[in-house]
Amino acid sequence: MTLAAGTRLGPYEILSPLGAGGMGEVYRARDTRLERTVAIKILPATRTRSAEARQRFEREAKTISQLSHPHICALYDVGREGETEFLVMEYLEGETLADRLGRGPLPLEQTLRYGSEVAGALEKAHRSGIVHRDLKPGNIMLTKTGVKLMDFGLARAAARPEPVVSQSALSTQDKPLTAEGAILGTIPYMAPEQLEGRDADERTDIFALGATLYEMATGRKPFSGGSPASLMSAILTADPEPISRLSPASPPALERLVKTCLAKDPDDRWQNAGDVARELRGITESPGPIVPAERRRARGLAIVPWAIAGLALALAAAAFLRRPEVPAAETTRFTITPPSGYVFFGMLKLSPDARRILFLLQDETGRNSIWVRPLDSLEMRRLPGTDDARGMFWSPDGREVAFFSERKLKRIAAEGGPVQTICDAGFAYNGAWSRTGTILFRKFWGEPILAVAASGGAPRPVTTIDVARGDVAHDHPVFLPDGRHFAFAAMNADREKTAVMLGSLDSKDTRLLFRSDSEAIFGDPGFLLFGRDSGVFAWRFDPRSLAMMGQPTPAFEQVRFSREDNDLVASAARDRIVYLTWLARQRLVWVDRKGREVGTVGGIAGYVDVRLSPDGGRAAVTVRDPAHGQNQDVWVLDVSRRTSTRITAEPTEEFDPAWFPDGDRLVYVSDRAGFYDLYERPASGGPEKLLVRTRQDKVLPTVSPDGSHLLASVGEGGFYTRVLFPASGTGEPGGLSADSRYLEQHAEFSPDGRWTAFDSDESGGREVYVQPVSGGPKRQVSIGGGQMPVWNRNGREIFYAARDGTLMSVALRIESGRLESAEPQPLFALVLGTSGELPWQRHPYDVSPDGERLLVIRRAADTEPDATVVVTNWTAALRAGDKPRP
Repeated sequence: MTLAAGTRLGPYEILSPLGAGGMGEVYRARDTRLERTVAIKILPATRTRSAEARQRFEREAKTISQLSHPHICALYDVGREGETEFLVMEYLEGETLADRLGRGPLPLEQTLRYGSEVAGALEKAHRSGIVHRDLKPGNIMLTKTGVKLMDFGLARAAARPEPVVSQSALSTQDKPLTAEGAILGTIPYMAPEQLEGRDADERTDIFALGATLYEMATGRKPFSGGSPASLMSAILTADPEPISRLSPASPPALERLVKTCLAKDPDDRWQNAGDVARELRGITESPGPIVPAERRRARGLAIVPWAIAGLALALAAAAFLRRPEVPAAETTRFTITPPSGYVFFGMLKLSPDARRILFLLQDETGRNSIWVRPLDSLEMRRLPGTDDARGMFWSPDGREVAFFSERKLKRIAAEGGPVQTICDAGFAYNGAWSRTGTILFRKFWGEPILAVAASGGAPRPVTTIDVARGDVAHDHPVFLPDGRHFAFAAMNADREKTAVMLGSLDSKDTRLLFRSDSEAIFGDPGFLLFGRDSGVFAWRFDPRSLAMMGQPTPAFEQVRFSREDNDLVASAARDRIVYLTWLARQRLVWVDRKGREVGTVGGIAGYVDVRLSPDGGRAAVTVRDPAHGQNQDVWVLDVSRRTSTRITAEPTEEFDPAWFPDGDRLVYVSDRAGFYDLYERPASGGPEKLLVRTRQDKVLPTVSPDGSHLLASVGEGGFYTRVLFPASGTGEPGGLSADSRYLEQHAEFSPDGRWTAFDSDESGGREVYVQPVSGGPKRQVSIGGGQMPVWNRNGREIFYAARDGTLMSVALRIESGRLESAEPQPLFALVLGTSGELPWQRHPYDVSPDGERLLVIRRAADTEPDATVVVTNWTAALRAGDKPRP
C-alpha cells in the first residue's frame, strides 16, 4: 500500500487500506464535502498511461456511474490528483462471496436469492451497453441488504495490452475487492470465447454467472486443473460434474439453468441475464421445500399424520391472521390508432418487457415500414432501414428487431442503426427468436419450419410435414419459456384437423396440442391464446410439463385472425396483451377518370376483392364476415337494385372471384382441401363444381373471353407462374411463363383473348408486362413500378397501380400482331383501403365496361380506423370468469 492515512485526493481523505491487487489499491476514505465514507480505488499506471486511454477511461467511467441499481456498487466519482488516477465508489460493509464460499456452499435459498440479485444487476448493466468481463465471487459483496456487484465494466474501460493471463488469476482466496489483475478476467470464470481471444459480450458474463452459481450450490468451481493450461483446456472441452451429485438437495431446475449458462457456444446459453433472474425467482417461488428422493421416504415415516394436519392448520390460521388486505389488480384497456396517412398492416409485437410495441404500418402508397411505440409515450417512431418489411419480431432481450424484407431475414437494433442480413428467407413474414440465440421461420408455403442462428448461417429444418396426417404446411412458430420447445400451426387438407403442434429444437418429433383456426401465442403466466370459430380463447398451459390444463376459456372478441393463413394478430408479454381489431369499415366507391367520387355500391363491410360482371350490372366481391369467424366469402351485389346475394357460406376461405363471359357463373378460390383450388358456382347461388385441384396454390383466376380456359397464378417453391387450365375441369394445363423464378400475378386476358397482361418482379421490382397467349417476347408497359393491371374493354388501354398508389393509364396499339404502348399517364391516387391485406394478392379495383369509371375499395369516410387494443392484467378477467372485451 502506498498511501498513508490523512493523504488527500481532491476532497477525499484516505482513512485506511482495504486491499490491493493487479487492478489497483483500495482504501477506505472520507468525502469531506458530503461527510460520508467512500471506497477509493487507485488505478495502476498501466491502465491510464496515455492521454487517449485516460479520456476513454473517464468517458466509460461516467457511463458506469449512471447505473442505478440496488445490487450494483455505485460509482460516485472519477478523479486525478497529480499522476494518480482514482475511482470513488460506494463503501460496503460485509464480506465477499469468495470469503463466504471459503466456508463451504450456500444454502439453496441463499443461492437462488443471491443469484437472482446478481443476474438482475447484470441485466441492468447489459441494457446500458456495459459488459462486466470479470464476474466472480471476489467481485460480489454480501451485505445486509443483499449482494452488491463491484468493479463493473473496468475491463471494458481499460486500454487493452497484450492479452496475458497471470498465474495469480487462478486464485480466488485473496481478499481485496479486485485481487486478480488479468485483463481478460479470471480463468476459472472465463468463457471459452475469452480464452480464445474473441470479443466478450453479455453472454460472456452469463457464463461467469453460471460458474458462480455452480460454486455457490456446490462449494466447488465447475472446472479445475493443475495448471493454467489444463484449466483452460477443461473450460474449452469438459463438462462440469453434475450439481446433483455434489449437492443432492438441489432442484433439477437449477441444474438445467446452470448447465445452459455454461454452454460452450454463446448461442446455446441464456441470451439475457433478466431471463436467468426470472428463472431463479421461479425456482424460489416453487411451492414446498426441495427434498432429495432418498430423504423423502424417511422423513415421511418420522411424522405422524395427525401432527402434519395440526401443523398445517396452525400455519394456515396464522397466515390468515397476518395477511394484509391487498386490493386486486385492475384490468385496464386502451386503444392505439395509427398515424395519419397509415393503416395497420396486420402485425404487431409486444416487447419482452411489455413496454414497447412494434407495428407494421402501410402508407397510402402501399409501402410498409416498422414503427416502435413505447407505452409511456404518445408518439410512434419509424425504424429507419425497414422499408418494404413483411413482418418482424423482437430479440429475447428486447434490444434488437428481426424482420423480413427483400426475401431476406435481417436484424437491426431497436433504437436504429445498421441492418445486418442473417440469411435468405424466401417469402417468410413471421418468426420467433429464442433466448438461446436461435431463430425459427417458414421460408415457403408447404415447407417445414427452419432454424438458423441469429448470428447467421445456413437454416436447417426442425419439423417434418406429416403427409400421412394430411398436413400441407407448417407456420407461425412461437418459442416457449424454456427456449428449446416451440408451438406452431400445422395446416391440414381437412381444415377440421388444422392444429397447434408442439416442436423442439432437439428433435423433429412433434406432438398435437389442440385443434385451432389460427396460430397460438404464449401469454404469461402460462396460457396459449388461439382463434377458433368466431372467437379467441385462452387455454392453460404448463411450460414445464408442456401439457394443456383444464379447458379453453373465451378470452377476447373482435380480434383480427384469419383462417386463410392461420394468423392471429395479437402478442403477449408479462401481464399485457395487445391485439388488432377487425371492424370491416370499407366501402365500394365509384370514381371517375379524374379521381372524383361519384357514388357507392353496397354498404360498409370488410371488402377484399371486387370484379365487375361483363355488362357492369353486378359486382362479385369477397367479404370478411364477422358473423362467420372473419372468414372470407364470395357475394354478388346488384349495382342498380342495391341487393346482395351470398354465394358461398362454407367455414373455409373463398375469395378471388372472376366472371365467366356469359355473366351467369363465377370461378373462385377455396382452401377447403389445404391448397388453394378453383371452383365454379352460379352467380345467383347454387351447387358448386370443382374445376382444378392440385398440390399447388392457384390464385387470381380469370376466364378467357370464349369461356374455354382459366388463367391463374400457380405457386411452386414460393414463386408464381401463369398457367392455363381447361375451364371444363378436364384436360392438361399449359404454362405461359418462360421462367419459374419470379412472381407473376394478376394475369388478365385481353378482350380479344390473344394477349395477357400481368405483373412480375423479374426486374427486381414489380412491373406490368404484356405477352401473346401463344407465346413470344413480352413487353414491359409500366415505368418505375406497376402492378394489378386491368384491361379497358375496348382493348386499347391498360390500367395499373403504380408503386406510389397512383392509377396509371397506358394507351396501346396492336397492328399485325405487334403491340406498341405509349408512355404511362397518371390519372389519380387509388387510396386503396386494403387495411392489412397484401395488395398484390388481391383485386382492390375494377373498371366499368365503358372505361369511364372505376369501382375501388376504400376505407369508409368518417369511420374510426382499425385500432390496437392494449390490455394490462388481462388474466384477471379470466380468473373472474367473465369475458374481456375491447
